[in-house]
Amino acid sequence: QVQLVESGGGLVQPGGSLSLSCAASRSIVSIYNWAWYRQAPGKQRELVAQVTSGGSRNYADSVKGRFTISRDNAQNSVYLQMNNLKPEDTADYYCRVFTTQGNYWGQGTQVTVSS
Repeated sequence: QVQLVESGGGLVQPGGSLSLSCAASRSIVSIYNWAWYRQAPGKQRELVAQVTSGGSRNYADSVKGRFTISRDNAQNSVYLQMNNLKPEDTADYYCRVFTTQGNYWGQGTQVTVSS
């Protein structure tokens, strides 16, 4: 069983930045993609950003130009750099990894954007 441990959430003012990290508890072989999702109160979970094994990235329209996803294959980790944060970015953020042995979720980390 793979566990994903997230960190980096917190409270930030509008226009500020946060960096999220997600690391696997053990080495994982055959990873396809990494992704970040978020779920705001009363809303469905949505895909925020994804990076493939080949390094291709895609983003939700609402975060393009502000968020950057990156991965470190040697460290079995994924990161999300969030800049120019807005109140509507407030949500619980979850990482997810897609492997040949299944897909796994992190436990979530809370991001609150408020003045």
